[in-house]
Amino acid sequence: MARAGVTVERLTLAAAELADEVGVENVTVAALARHFGVKDASLYFHIKNARDLRVRIALLALEELADRVATALAGRAGKDALVAFANAYRDYARQHPGRYAAMQIDLDPETAMASAGVRHAEMTRAILRGYRLAEPDQTDAVRMMHSTFHGFVSLEKTGGFRHTPRTTDDSWARTLDALDAVLSNWPSR
Repeated sequence: MARAGVTVERLTLAAAELADEVGVENVTVAALARHFGVKDASLYFHIKNARDLRVRIALLALEELADRVATALAGRAGKDALVAFANAYRDYARQHPGRYAAMQIDLDPETAMASAGVRHAEMTRAILRGYRLAEPDQTDAVRMMHSTFHGFVSLEKTGGFRHTPRTTDDSWARTLDALDAVLSNWPSR
């Protein structure tokens, strides 16, 4: 029987908050049970296992980020849209490191297609249409953008840029300038 007040939604949110504090890899059913003051076994009424919990964190994070990006993109186009998207992405990764890490979990195809990841792809492609990119170049550009954003925020998080006095904000701005230049001058086949 489920304990009063413990729901899948509350478990997921508490797990996401815990992930931001201690890292998604350290989110366990036992740690979450301690948070709620219940036995581990009582949580299995709501979740299957730790993997299920981490997938739920990933899905929550994808939804939260998609909402932030959509708000940031409203009324923007071209480089302005690119910068708004990128800044929303970077800000989310900085504010929610555990949730961001959970978003990197490999989801099964059915779960991925039902997730807000689809919204991310649609918003990214909408930006790229402003650069007049069609397939297959659009797919290549989506992958380049994600690699650039993820690589930068991952290196920034692990201290990969501490060896130089230049601020990461300055490098981020120049990276977005360069990305805009590449997208604006996409090489022909």
